[in-house]
Amino acid sequence: MPSPVVSATLSAAASPAASPAASVAPPPKTGWTNFLIDNFQKGGPIMWPILIVSIIAVAVVLERAFWWIGRWMRRDPKRIEKVFTAIETGDVTEASRLSRGSRDPVLRMMWNGLNHQHASLQGALQVAAGIEIKRAGRFLVVMDTLVTLAPLLGLLGTITGLIRSFSFLGNEELAVQAVTGGIAEALIATACGLGIAIFSLIPFNFFTSRVSNLEFELQTAATNLEVMLE
Repeated sequence: MPSPVVSATLSAAASPAASPAASVAPPPKTGWTNFLIDNFQKGGPIMWPILIVSIIAVAVVLERAFWWIGRWMRRDPKRIEKVFTAIETGDVTEASRLSRGSRDPVLRMMWNGLNHQHASLQGALQVAAGIEIKRAGRFLVVMDTLVTLAPLLGLLGTITGLIRSFSFLGNEELAVQAVTGGIAEALIATACGLGIAIFSLIPFNFFTSRVSNLEFELQTAATNLEVMLE
């Protein structure tokens, strides 16, 4: 059995060897936030307008998405059939009552036409349909602009990054670091611009097709209403 003196000596000798391992801190974890901030800084000053464009794109896409979800929930095809049935039986007053207060764009247009049939049925239907189409197509011009603007901003970032790279080629000490930094700026700006354009293009085409479908529904209902009231 070792003596207490020997045990104390062994413990004292082992503790310095164990302390450095225990004092080594684990490497810091890098998350998506640090990754995005780092690449945003590497992208150069053009990243600020790209950031503004991306915020506008997200806001417009969300606003239009919620609007079309509400439009889908407001659809009332059964009531539209009841309105046409009432018109077929000659009960225009009942048809006007059924269409009054509805949130369906088609029914709103029909109600407007029924209440102005003696003055100008066709004109009232055209005005009401135009209002509904304008509501449905709101912010589509903004989305169309973003689809074109975002890649152009990315291209501008590419050009500024390459200019920055070539401006340091004469300095041998800073050439490698400056060139790689400029290339990174160019690639990051291009990728962000294209990403925003792709993100905006798909919803833009979808919302445009929805507007076309709504326009067809309004035209069909207006034509049927005009024929039945002649």
